[in-house]
Amino acid sequence: MATQVPSALEIARSARLKPVTDIAETMGLSREWLELYGDHTAKIKLGAIQHLAARPRAKYVVMTGITPTPLGEGKTTTTIGLGQAFARIGKRATIAIRQASMGPTFGIKGGAAGGGYSQVVPFETVNLHLTGDFHAVTAAHNLLAAMIDNHLFHGNALGIDPASVTWRRVLDVNDRALRNIVAGLGAREDGIPRQTGFDITAASEVMAILALATSLGDLRRRLGRVVVAYTRDGTAVTADQLGAAGAMAVIMRDAVKPNLLQTLEQTPVLVHAGPFGNIAHGNSSVIADMIGIHTGDFLITEAGFGADIGAEKFFNIKCRTSGLRPDAAVIVATVRSLKAHSGHYRIVPGRPLPPDLLKENPDDVQAGGANLRKQIENVLVHGVRPVVAINAFPADFPSEHDAIRDIAEAAGADAAVCRHFAEGGRGAVELAEAVVEATRTPSKFQFLYPDEMPLREKIETIARTIYGAAAVSFSAVAARQLETYERHGLGRLPICVAKTHLSLSGDPGLKGAPTGWTLPVREVRASVGAGFIYPICGEMRTMPGLSSHPAAERMDIDDDGNVVGLE
Repeated sequence: MATQVPSALEIARSARLKPVTDIAETMGLSREWLELYGDHTAKIKLGAIQHLAARPRAKYVVMTGITPTPLGEGKTTTTIGLGQAFARIGKRATIAIRQASMGPTFGIKGGAAGGGYSQVVPFETVNLHLTGDFHAVTAAHNLLAAMIDNHLFHGNALGIDPASVTWRRVLDVNDRALRNIVAGLGAREDGIPRQTGFDITAASEVMAILALATSLGDLRRRLGRVVVAYTRDGTAVTADQLGAAGAMAVIMRDAVKPNLLQTLEQTPVLVHAGPFGNIAHGNSSVIADMIGIHTGDFLITEAGFGADIGAEKFFNIKCRTSGLRPDAAVIVATVRSLKAHSGHYRIVPGRPLPPDLLKENPDDVQAGGANLRKQIENVLVHGVRPVVAINAFPADFPSEHDAIRDIAEAAGADAAVCRHFAEGGRGAVELAEAVVEATRTPSKFQFLYPDEMPLREKIETIARTIYGAAAVSFSAVAARQLETYERHGLGRLPICVAKTHLSLSGDPGLKGAPTGWTLPVREVRASVGAGFIYPICGEMRTMPGLSSHPAAERMDIDDDGNVVGLE
């Protein structure tokens, strides 16, 4: 395995891309179904859903992982590597991933389209703006915010309690100074002063709606149902009542169409929507999957963060909406990350790794394996067969890979070593073959809870079964909110738990698979437009801040107009 791999940008610029029309042809889509954005990017018209409906259904594979660590597990890279590997064994695959938020891109994360020889191209396009969908979400969201304040200014005919307004503004930039602000300062004509703030665009309910809508009409109806505030007698006020939803849908008219790109090895990639995984449901769009499910032998879709968050929400929220049922799941794990879950190492983002972490130590892999075992269990409880992808690094030892295999097999999952970062699709052939084998057994997919289960019991079921909690505590406020939602007919909605992604528990400092702890639910909110109830567990940041040396400091443009420093 190569120890030195050029930067993602260097690899991307040396790639030989096919025209996006050629990529679409491999999916069964002719030029008439595309709206071109240059030679290598296109939007797919929504009519393609019906056009492709009679074609055979692909095997549906969800990519998930162990609980994230500061080391990164390479889930997106593995998704892309697997898609490329299918072509190496004579299978046609389509990949579906979320769009990168520019907040993390310019913050600490850098690019979010894979890496090494398993990435989506054009590199700059997919990481910066793409076709403008994030800007459309930002504009639609902020239009509604402006119309709320305008309604208050012009007499407040609906009787909105200004202190009850829940609809903040959004921006696709990390900016902690905007978390809490006072709007409407100045002269009387400058508006009604009130406290509010900004979230990052990926946290917007409009983004969650974009990801869950099944058509333009469905998107319009969901936007209309968005609850933005309450009257003084507790009646919900919606975007439709403010007359804003129609204009929001106009802004979102093109954003609802999925984007088509390609991998370095010309595998089709659908890049669409980008909801947060720890606050919203963390999956790419239902519409992209409705198209991709009829375009080849396999559709690989990625769920955000670990299987306790992204995959659980994929199974119980996204699959409920789409009607699609997964045939297999891939759980990405690395030697380094499992060692991190042993609790034996102090790892600080941006600082050198502890030297002992890089030494051969299969016992520490086994110690951290409790997290992998729990994530395998979380997939199996939904009736889906898991495959563990051992994302190999040059410094790994064979004994450590064997330890991961032993953990996986003992827990009921197959395992495969993959080296797609350095070798592209060729390095993930073993994984592709394992996934093919896994999908030969018919899936016995089942939801974790029925629609009719009370909201409180749904939350407790997720906490106990998926997170391993011993109990759930509800604040007095949360208990009242749940009663109110049940009384207003929202009890059949699924649950989207907002909690830390850094632990199976609600405490980011607890690694591995902790037991005996209680999940605290301090507040419960309803995303009526998106169609889920989200309990808030602990302190959740909806607007990230920049680090002392953000990635933006390293980015620039050269005399030829090329981006430099984007990784």
